[in-house]
Amino acid sequence: MFETLKINYKTYLRRVIVFLAVVSFVVAFLPRSGQFNFQYSVGTPWQYGLLIAPLDFTLYKDAESVAEEQREALGKFRPYYNQRTSVADNAIAQMRGDLNGNLPSAYIKHIEETLRRLYAIGIISADDRAKLGSNNQTGIRIVRKNVATPIELERLSTPLEAYQSLLNSDTAQYKVELLQSHDLDRYIASNLVLDAQKTDAEQRELMADVSIADGYVMKGQKIIDRGEIIDEYTAKILASLKAEMNVQQNSLVNRRLTFLGQFLFVALLFFCLYVYITIHRTKLIRQRGVQWLIGCICIIFPILTSLIVQTNFTSIYVIPFVMAPVILCVFVDSRTAFLVHMIVALICSIVLTNPYEFLLVQLISGLVAIYSLQELSQRSQILRTALYVFISYVVVYTAYELIMEQELAQINTYMYAYFVINAIVLLFTYPLLFIIEKTFGFVSEVTLVELSNTNNRLLRRLSEEAPGTSQHSMQVANLAAAVAQEVDANVQLVRTAALYHDIGKMENPVFFTENQTGINPHRQLSEEESASIIISHVVDGLKLAESYHLPEIIRTFIRTHHGKGLAKYFYVQYKNAHPDEEVDMARFCYPGPNPSTKEQAILMMADSVEAASRSLSDYTESSINTLVDHIIDNQMSEGYFLNCPITFSDVLNIKRVLKEKLKTMYHTRVKYPELRK
Repeated sequence: MFETLKINYKTYLRRVIVFLAVVSFVVAFLPRSGQFNFQYSVGTPWQYGLLIAPLDFTLYKDAESVAEEQREALGKFRPYYNQRTSVADNAIAQMRGDLNGNLPSAYIKHIEETLRRLYAIGIISADDRAKLGSNNQTGIRIVRKNVATPIELERLSTPLEAYQSLLNSDTAQYKVELLQSHDLDRYIASNLVLDAQKTDAEQRELMADVSIADGYVMKGQKIIDRGEIIDEYTAKILASLKAEMNVQQNSLVNRRLTFLGQFLFVALLFFCLYVYITIHRTKLIRQRGVQWLIGCICIIFPILTSLIVQTNFTSIYVIPFVMAPVILCVFVDSRTAFLVHMIVALICSIVLTNPYEFLLVQLISGLVAIYSLQELSQRSQILRTALYVFISYVVVYTAYELIMEQELAQINTYMYAYFVINAIVLLFTYPLLFIIEKTFGFVSEVTLVELSNTNNRLLRRLSEEAPGTSQHSMQVANLAAAVAQEVDANVQLVRTAALYHDIGKMENPVFFTENQTGINPHRQLSEEESASIIISHVVDGLKLAESYHLPEIIRTFIRTHHGKGLAKYFYVQYKNAHPDEEVDMARFCYPGPNPSTKEQAILMMADSVEAASRSLSDYTESSINTLVDHIIDNQMSEGYFLNCPITFSDVLNIKRVLKEKLKTMYHTRVKYPELRK
């Protein structure tokens, strides 16, 4: 008992962990600022309803206008430079020491006076001069003893310009060639150094003074109504509203509350889905492939929706949400498909601007898709479904818009283009089904139809190597399909499985009665050897199924069509020949297991009845009824169907259909008269 509780505890704990992980993963992609999700562009009509300012907010200038004003302010700004007096003193002292005795004293005095004048005005580095010019700044402020003196940039000299001024200051009295010969540029250096701290502080203050606001919008003020053309000013208001909402939503408290709300909402929806599966679709809990498929659908579509909403890449209606119920209709069932579709739509709606319109459109289109695709067996059905979904989109959207706007002119015709794209994308469901089959291990109706084609390689080989078995399989397929139709089972699955259930007989076809032509090789064998050959057709069939890559669901029919039954003919013969000997039952039993689904039970009944009917000497209504009742009653008494979800009412209907079909197959023909001569 405690061991069972421990196992259940681990199972539920694992489910809770997976549940919380899936919910967290979905919510992580949902945008936290889901209130402003409008898509618009200047010069186009506003496609949504009346928009009223939900709060007071500042009307912001666009980024280009703010940048231009900042550039203008920066052009008028004058940075601070400190003038280093020691540079001039050191340069003149060095010049006197180097040139004293090498140049006349008049030249030295002239050089000193010129240098002092240049240094007094200010010498700036070439890099700083270029940087100031690139910022359109026309001057600087020179700080001398804590006093800032403005000066125009054109009055300042770079080291090269100062050298040229020194050479050309008085060419009439002082020879340029003589001055050039003494490398006077050694005594010229920049004595203006940028005061970065003071300059940055004032520059930040100046930039802060540039207003980014261009007005104010009050709560309750009309912004725009449906059909109105979006101009530059309205676009500026919308951009300001979005920015203000993002600021509010990006606050830590708001983001946490939004995340909590989204988590609770998504968790509640997923919990409802889990309860539905637990109560009404218990078998899905044991099917990992179905669980993974539903989980992927519940994750992928909300993520795609969130990405489109956050990027404003295109309209949300280009996503083929109807693809989810179509896929689940093919591989699961229509009720589960609709519930999953609505849960996905509800999750996606919480990040949209018009959730009611979206939910209404998805509700109707999902129902239309499910109704139009009850059983997928042809590619044209997907095309038809896409057409019906497109029509439903158009009708529902138009009806909703007429209710809201009451004018045809106000309807946004761009939406119909999105619906066309949606229908085109929905057509890719057909190739996607093949990928899903291989990924999750499903078998669709289309695959079953393809497998039931008697011209495929394996069935053609069966008809050539074991023609009697091939005919038997086709008769069983017809019987089983008719029975499945009556008891609401999967008709196509039973029909296809019946065609393959005896493929193992191809390994030793002559040992089976339907393939013999007067020679019975069992006469040369013992009962045990004959039973071994007969029983081995199940194992041989599984090997062939694996080599031909038949789906696992078809292989289960090969395993179960005899269950754990006896090869009774040879068992009875052996028992009669050895009445006093203890018989090893395992040598005469099929490996099994017994059927576990309604479809497998139907195949076992149809196979046994069809095979036994060939041994009847007289095909009368009484003999056929007795045969069917005897075989099925024996199978039930031996417990072959204990693990099947089959009722007594189903068994009675199965008997009735088998009797009717056998009477039709073996009806008595009228003897034609001969013409007298």
